[in-house]
Amino acid sequence: MSNTERTPLVAVVGPTASGKTALAVELAKALNGEVLSFDSMQLYKGMDVATAKPTADEMQGIPHHLIDVVDPSKTYSVARFQEDAARIIADIRSRGKNVILVGGTGLYLDSFIENLQFLDTGDATEVRARLKTELESEGPEAMHARLLTIDPEYAEKLHPNNTGRVLRALEIYELTGYTMTNQIAQSRREPGRYDVCYIGLTAEDRDYLYERINLRVDRMVENGLLDEARQWLEERPGATAAQAIGIKEMLPYLAGEDTLENCTEKLKADTRHYAKRQLTWFRRNPDVHWLFIDQTPDLAALTAEALAIIDEEGIF
Repeated sequence: MSNTERTPLVAVVGPTASGKTALAVELAKALNGEVLSFDSMQLYKGMDVATAKPTADEMQGIPHHLIDVVDPSKTYSVARFQEDAARIIADIRSRGKNVILVGGTGLYLDSFIENLQFLDTGDATEVRARLKTELESEGPEAMHARLLTIDPEYAEKLHPNNTGRVLRALEIYELTGYTMTNQIAQSRREPGRYDVCYIGLTAEDRDYLYERINLRVDRMVENGLLDEARQWLEERPGATAAQAIGIKEMLPYLAGEDTLENCTEKLKADTRHYAKRQLTWFRRNPDVHWLFIDQTPDLAALTAEALAIIDEEGIF
């Protein structure tokens, strides 16, 4: 496929609490666009507070796709995201509009843009059931440690509580003999179909970002995080989505095992660690144009910088 046939996209990337949603909305307004989320938790219905889903006011009338679309009892794969994103982008473009991708799940974005083709592992029912049983008996840390011995490069990108991806990587290795790292490296069978301008948000002073994270967590607690976590504990205690940061940290308090203050501090720490992993992931991409939110805290000025980069890239 020649470069002239590649579909132009803007992708706003970066850590949690860096202001990606606000910038994406401004870019969509300026570029006659719609927003497509690549956040693996905002996909799930519910958990509005825990996953910081944009409110109707924050969306400012800009259509947002792949938010609040999957039942929490269901699993959602990278392969399904690839299919859904391709379909939605084709629809948006067919209506003469541009697409602004935004989110923090780097695996979803990279797999889609790089057109990774995932191995057909055949019937994995038996292996999957056994690994889930082992998870219940040994715990997430032990399963993550097992993956570290098999595929350290991929395991280091995953939090031990991300049990869905940990088990999937172990499952693929058992069924195919390939690590997830090998599989990703070998799966680029066709060139990508998209011409992407990456805009990254970060902070030159890491403490500035961490303070934004701490303030966001405080607001989450004020805005009903405990009620949301309580509902999950009562209605869907075993759902994959309940492992989202923001839900699991509140469960010890609801069970009477810890104080709200301790659980809130744990949530802040976990979110800061998550932001650090996100930054590590996105910084591997040399094509990201980084903007510093502590140097340009004004949204209008930040938007102007991003639009100047997009214009210079000449993708539209």
